[in-house]
Amino acid sequence: MALVACPTGSIGTLEHHDARAGIDAFPEPIAENVFYCGFNAESSFGAWSYLIQRPDDEGGNVLIDSPRFATQLVKKIEAMGGVRTMFLTHKDDVADHARFGERFNCQRIMHADDGAGGRGMEIVVTGGDPFEIDTDLVAIPVPGHTRGHMVLLYRNKFLFSGDHLAWSPHRNSLIAFRSACWYSWTEQTRSMARLLDYEFEWVLPGHGRIHHDSPIQMRKHLERCVEWMKVR
Repeated sequence: MALVACPTGSIGTLEHHDARAGIDAFPEPIAENVFYCGFNAESSFGAWSYLIQRPDDEGGNVLIDSPRFATQLVKKIEAMGGVRTMFLTHKDDVADHARFGERFNCQRIMHADDGAGGRGMEIVVTGGDPFEIDTDLVAIPVPGHTRGHMVLLYRNKFLFSGDHLAWSPHRNSLIAFRSACWYSWTEQTRSMARLLDYEFEWVLPGHGRIHHDSPIQMRKHLERCVEWMKVR
């Protein structure tokens, strides 16, 4: 799976390995109907992408950020119901979004402040207010890492956080990436504090570690993260 997921093909082995086992393992189940796509794209700096599998009458499948447009993955996603909506957290992790959009005829969503208008997005989010995609999906603008960064909240349980928020085993807490803040650390700190208005149990980032905890504990971790950011 590591060989398949590596965005630059940089993992070498001394023994022959049948890559089919790794290929067939993706999309990899994380919890319930949420999957990690694998096939990380070099053009997205190796960022992770995710798939939410939903029945058509619940809005259909959602692809969060873009993996490589690899034939094996595309066929697997097709067999799982395709893609109805593609949510792009920010401009760094768009990779092969256009090819996925063409293949699945999906609605791509991105914020105007990250150049969505020039990328042919079907749905362009503007301003700083949350945007309800449907009853269980909310796009939340969180400027900071980039001007138009957004996170996606699913069922008030899964937070797809892009490059805004991740888990640090070293600090045993949630963190933001101070050295990879391309727009404004002050704005990112404010954006992080606004997430305290929401409840979630999972943080699923593009970079960094995934984390699962109770809503109460997740809030405590987030509060610590905000306080840490204020003094960085």
